[in-house]
Amino acid sequence: MIRLLRPAAAGFVALLLATACQRGPLQATAHLPATSTSQPVGRDITPNADAAAIIQPYHDKVLAQMQEVLGVAPVALSKNPGENLVVNFVADLQRTAAAQALHEPIALSVMTNGGMRSPIPAGPITLGNVFELMPFENELVVVDAPGPVVQQLFNYAAPVRMAVSGATYSVDADKHPQNILIGGQPFNPAKTYSIAMSDYLAGGGDNMLFLRGVPERSTGLLLRSAIADHIRALTKAGQPVTARIEGRVK
Repeated sequence: MIRLLRPAAAGFVALLLATACQRGPLQATAHLPATSTSQPVGRDITPNADAAAIIQPYHDKVLAQMQEVLGVAPVALSKNPGENLVVNFVADLQRTAAAQALHEPIALSVMTNGGMRSPIPAGPITLGNVFELMPFENELVVVDAPGPVVQQLFNYAAPVRMAVSGATYSVDADKHPQNILIGGQPFNPAKTYSIAMSDYLAGGGDNMLFLRGVPERSTGLLLRSAIADHIRALTKAGQPVTARIEGRVK
């Protein structure tokens, strides 16, 4: 079964509430077609004071949570075609988080450009920024992919020069992957490789149909939580939020 991207139920609503709060008081508005006089319906609706009073404590709590500063980025972690900072950052932390959760090394990690909804801005990074980056309830999983499936992964990555955490490769004139190294060793099509990724990608999302049916293991972690916890851990260790372009794709 293909997993669809799932909005983060309560969390996503929380983000919307926080955004609404930043824009101003909640307003009741009816989004209906204009009347024959071309006057929008609902312009003069007065917010219900009782409803606003009930919502306000939750509204304030959500706003405070979204404004929590998790860490600081000296420069923005940009999102652009090919190898980029924000995808390298998230793919690397996926490998780390999955390895810690499953108590074993993880060979590879994948995150697509489409999976990241925004860059990470320079300066203080809030929980709200993490929700903007990953507004979906995707779980971090590990798939155990046989060599032929791993080859298909690099075939998928090469035309768009997508970086894969834990690996380097080059792209030939026909946009085929060449010289694949995993953990510094030549790719062995007879081996099975563990790959950390979202459950959405593991289910064939973003046209990764070759992953359907590949055994996967749960880490018990929401990807968004793993990102936030990693940033908190960097801050606790006195480290900024950074990433590098390392020539993972040549």
